[in-house]
Amino acid sequence: MTANQKELIAATVPILCESGEVLTNYFYERMFRHHPELKNMFNMGNQANGKQKSALANAVLAYAENIENPSVLIGVLKGIGSKHVSLNIQPEHYNIVGNHLIASIKEVIGEPATDEILEAWTVAYYQLADIMINLEKERYAENLSKNGGWNGWREFIIKKIEQESSEIKSFYLYPKDGKEIADFHPGQFISVQVFIKELNLLQPRQYSLSSSYNKEYYRISVKKETGMNSNPSGRVSNALHSKSEGDIISISAPAGLFHLEKDSKDPLVLISGGVGLTPMLSMLETNINSLQNKKTVWIHGCRNESVHAFKKQIEHFNQNSEWLETYTFYETIENHTDLPSNTSLGRVDLEKCRTSIKLSGARFYICGPEIFIRTQYQSLINLNISEENIFYEEFGPQLINLN
Repeated sequence: MTANQKELIAATVPILCESGEVLTNYFYERMFRHHPELKNMFNMGNQANGKQKSALANAVLAYAENIENPSVLIGVLKGIGSKHVSLNIQPEHYNIVGNHLIASIKEVIGEPATDEILEAWTVAYYQLADIMINLEKERYAENLSKNGGWNGWREFIIKKIEQESSEIKSFYLYPKDGKEIADFHPGQFISVQVFIKELNLLQPRQYSLSSSYNKEYYRISVKKETGMNSNPSGRVSNALHSKSEGDIISISAPAGLFHLEKDSKDPLVLISGGVGLTPMLSMLETNINSLQNKKTVWIHGCRNESVHAFKKQIEHFNQNSEWLETYTFYETIENHTDLPSNTSLGRVDLEKCRTSIKLSGARFYICGPEIFIRTQYQSLINLNISEENIFYEEFGPQLINLN
């Protein structure tokens, strides 16, 4: 890009701040009108609730604000690229997006979008596209380099379904072809693709792997979302909860940057809310199975005991592992039962765990709803935990940028 083109991009920041979501809303409607087949690749629930549009608006704005040095966004771009690979996004898709994004800028902004500005944004977009395509090329190659690795969609059989709580089921997924499956870092996810009759579309969703790696199957643990009319994202979880043992679904290879590093011996503090415990369980099981016995503090909050998944399993781990300490928080208590010493009434309060989590060299992982992540992140900062030791996973489009 020329210096003048960078100046033109930077000059559009005020327009993006004011009209970013109007632009992205128009862009998606335009693109889907011309390419309805792409609806099979996009989460239409997040389209309906506006999260995907907000995420794109934020991304476009961040790119414009950092046009002089887009390398500062590389961490974010790697995360987006990892999800793109799990959805089998290909270089030709970037051409489609680019054509409709530039056309949308012209049609939404109108006269201020001069030919010079449109040319600058075209150069900027394809510069970004090249970065993403190269990042994703590396991930695709990495998938194929693994024993049992693959790209795109692969059929798996649901051989076992277990009820983990009143709203969470675990699905044990075995490869239909009987061949080897790729290993993964604890904390990573897979994409699942199912047909949604109400939409007449295939729909992808990402679900964290909820167990440590083994050579036979993957396990995901899925919360059944309610109120599908007001929460269309629930269609896929409801479809999965309607599946039976023996049914077949398609999944992508494991992906994601939110994970433990193999062989790391740093103490762990795992903080989860609701179904956000799934990647943490993979981390915890891996720690147990690797016999590293590194100090681990497990902190989990949920509405009540009936929705508390893996409760007995965590209690078993706690009773048989001297290096594990657990804390549980229930927003409400059923039947006025007495609480164990490690269980509190109310939402997760890290002040109550202060002594346990102030561990030298510890790495802190947070997973749950957006407000949960923001609250726990700030609590850790208030406890003088360095932000470089805090990692978080937001389910759905990435709207949080804390560190």
